Amino acid sequence: MPKRMRFTTWRTLATAAVAALMAAFLTPAAAHGAPRESRPVYSYADAVREAVWVDTGLDGDGDGKTDRVAADIVRPREAAEQGRKVPVIMDASPYYSCCGRGNESQKKTYDAAGNVVQMPLFYDNYFVPRGYAFVGVDLAGTNRSDGCVDVGGRSDIQSAKAVIDWLNGRARAYTTRTGTTKVRASWTDGSTGMIGKSWDGTIANGVAATGVKGLKTIVPISAISSWYDYYFAKGAPLYDSGPDWLSDYVDSPDARTKCAAVQQKLVDEAPRTGDWTGLWTERDYVKDASKVKASVFLVHGLQDLNVRTKNFGQWWDALADEGVERKIWLSRTGHVDPFDFRRTAWVDTLHRWFDHELLGYDNGIDREPMADIEGHPDQWATSTVWPPRGTLATTLRPANGSEAGVGTLGLSKSTGTETFTDNPRLSETDWAAQIDTATPDKAGFVTGPLTGDLRLSGSSEVTVTATPTTATAHLSAVLVDLGPDTIRDYAASGEGITTLTDRTCWGVSSTGDSACFKETQAKTAAVDYTVLSRGWADLGNYASDLKGVPLTPGKAYTITLDLAATDHVVPKGHRLALIVAGTDKDLIDPPSTTPTLTLDLSRTSARVPLVGGAAAFAHATAGSAAEAVDAGTLDGVRAPLNAHRIP
Repeated sequence: MPKRMRFTTWRTLATAAVAALMAAFLTPAAAHGAPRESRPVYSYADAVREAVWVDTGLDGDGDGKTDRVAADIVRPREAAEQGRKVPVIMDASPYYSCCGRGNESQKKTYDAAGNVVQMPLFYDNYFVPRGYAFVGVDLAGTNRSDGCVDVGGRSDIQSAKAVIDWLNGRARAYTTRTGTTKVRASWTDGSTGMIGKSWDGTIANGVAATGVKGLKTIVPISAISSWYDYYFAKGAPLYDSGPDWLSDYVDSPDARTKCAAVQQKLVDEAPRTGDWTGLWTERDYVKDASKVKASVFLVHGLQDLNVRTKNFGQWWDALADEGVERKIWLSRTGHVDPFDFRRTAWVDTLHRWFDHELLGYDNGIDREPMADIEGHPDQWATSTVWPPRGTLATTLRPANGSEAGVGTLGLSKSTGTETFTDNPRLSETDWAAQIDTATPDKAGFVTGPLTGDLRLSGSSEVTVTATPTTATAHLSAVLVDLGPDTIRDYAASGEGITTLTDRTCWGVSSTGDSACFKETQAKTAAVDYTVLSRGWADLGNYASDLKGVPLTPGKAYTITLDLAATDHVVPKGHRLALIVAGTDKDLIDPPSTTPTLTLDLSRTSARVPLVGGAAAFAHATAGSAAEAVDAGTLDGVRAPLNAHRIP
């Protein structure tokens, strides 16, 4: 069967019109003709608050009983009394009791009857009065759910999928965790949209990849698409721990007593060698992109060093290949929710998205540009499609310069070598700061000052041929915009935002659940350079992405590093740099040895997505002198934080 169109293929206008007509009968928002926006006509104070426990059909904790996951529900009472069925917005999370959600780390709270009082974030406050139900699902092994956390595996995904099945009449739920009284979701039409940041958004990706009926749209924010790519980059470990640490971090006390076998599996099947196992296959949602029937509104920070941007880039490309309906926002922040970097526009856009996707309203959002891109702090532009039309993979080649380690970058193939020694104490910020100086820890290649803007949009690759002096070696490759700028300070604690004391309100508050949240503003830094894309690999994975082997010192190996997706304009007067080095401190772990590596420049290149392709690069570098600049030591953001990160 031929694949669908690569770019957005929205439902036909006829289908949307039928859905809008049905919505006119089912919601009070329609006074005359087809509605274009849901209105806050229902009482939040009188909303039904209830909890159900959905049978997942799994027995992850091995107690001889199938696991039940808790789903806390807030829904409009009047709609149910009038026989009007409502759609569902769902956030399935492991964090509702252990760690909290949002910038203020809100947790669920309950009344004496066990019904939710505070539901974290603004979704229930804002959308329930507008005719939606909100469902907060505790993943198996967390909060009030049975089972075990398996970090993106079958249990995690089934936790949420089972709830969607129940909402559509295909699964059983009960009024209590251990009781026998069944409950039906007679109040919903079954149409569900999943949303969530980080691990929550990852669950949305995974559930969509099952193709479950009833899931109409997902909004994954800073989400993982393949758990291997959260922990490794072609064999190079990104963290000094594995999924077992993360599972233990969020497990409920009950789960910790029952889930030793699951914990051990997470240790045994996620070896720190970085070899691919069946555990990673189960947690790779990209391979199942063909099953995705839901539309996707994807949000990610281009400087996210927690869930690194390879995760959104490969997911986006796979969805595009399958013709999935999609929209994207890309910010200059790190691991930050759009509610905290573009609040007013976010709430309005999300409202319109759910109205279109879940209520069928013809509000025009399907005819708007696909992408919103933040170029500078709080400065946004749109692209009709993303990457923009005319973006072409262009091969750039390094060459020797006037001194060792300070080379040039252009279109012509060259000869020669460059040598560097891995220094695990240094990071990309150290390399970029000394780009114009020969240092023993890196090989740098730089264009001259550009005579025109140059835009990179999408994912890059860097292929290197390197000869190591030891049996183990890790490699890093980074692309850098060299030139003065004011950027979001993604390396600061707020990852590009500062939290203020004033609050703004989004929806209706109740006793115990405020709809008012602390305002934020951009946290900026004046810099001389900006790292715009990164990639890493274990050279021992030269022959296979799936398994590494020891290296033979003195032998040349060729490997391709996948660089993270980006959208960045290198402006006129700035320079574009490629740096190849060893351990990127606090972004990958070092190898067991300290190798010196020699690059064969004739077999080393960067393949980058340029708007306008090679012609644009040639135009932007015409007349520039690649070796004419000596800027001294450059200032950037501080080095990456050395801390446990949780998705």
